[in-house]
Amino acid sequence: MRLISGFFQDLAKNKVLVLMLLPTIVFFLINNYSPMVGVYYAFIQFDFNSGLFDAPFVGFQNFEFLWKSGKLLELTANTLGYNVVFIFLGNGLSILVAILLSEVGGKWFKKISQSVLFLPYFVSFVVLSVIVFNLFNYERGVLNTVVKSLGMEPIDIYGQPNLWIAIIIIFYLWKNVGYSMVIYFAAITGISDDYYEAAKIDGANMFQRARHITLPMLKSTFVILLLFALGSIMKGQFDLFYQLVGNNGLLFSTTDILDTYVYRSLRVTFDFGMATAAGVYQSIFGFILIITVNGIIRRLNRDYSLF
Repeated sequence: MRLISGFFQDLAKNKVLVLMLLPTIVFFLINNYSPMVGVYYAFIQFDFNSGLFDAPFVGFQNFEFLWKSGKLLELTANTLGYNVVFIFLGNGLSILVAILLSEVGGKWFKKISQSVLFLPYFVSFVVLSVIVFNLFNYERGVLNTVVKSLGMEPIDIYGQPNLWIAIIIIFYLWKNVGYSMVIYFAAITGISDDYYEAAKIDGANMFQRARHITLPMLKSTFVILLLFALGSIMKGQFDLFYQLVGNNGLLFSTTDILDTYVYRSLRVTFDFGMATAAGVYQSIFGFILIITVNGIIRRLNRDYSLF
């Protein structure tokens, strides 16, 4: 009772702040929490002749089928594998570009470079899919046009699953490195010039300054971005994979992730139970992962953890 009375006292004391927070609370209740009723689909055999609560309850059969089909391991491996590369390689390149850009003296060159690097982030995935198709199309693509002009046989890119691992990673980096670079570049500009001036007096070159000053100062920014990225590591990049690969079954072994599988289950097979089971697994796995990583970081350095 004392806890409840204290809660209402805090509400009365901070009623203006609570009223300001109320629209956000309502937004999350409507858009994030009320749809969670649909989790029940994962435990039923849904059909369109019955409602959500009239369909037969099957327990964990949807999860069992997903596991026994062998698809779950493949989807998990693809989703995790791509996202690990996206996170670490993407952040690594962003840090490298931000450091190099910070060392450039020309003011206009910096501004133009930032704009050019940031521009691909605004290219829609639909436009990106058109660019990729015109590059790798078997008959009239730019690549095969050049290959045929050299007297060689055209390459069937859309029939080579292993090639798409590199293609997807390259185009993801092309589109997103500029965005992350701006964040790291802003963090670098916040570092006091006194550190660099002292390092220059001691004879440190650009690489030594980056190693002993810039990189340690960027550690907290990197950890925060890492934790944010890990929070959605099981979500994948649906727009990227779906727009570039589409429904090309030849490429699914290396490009199919949980998001695209759930979408196909709903759109093609209309299997609501299986799609929801995959979505529930995706959410639980991602939740456990972020809690685990945050716990490890908290043990190493409490200041860098999210909670």
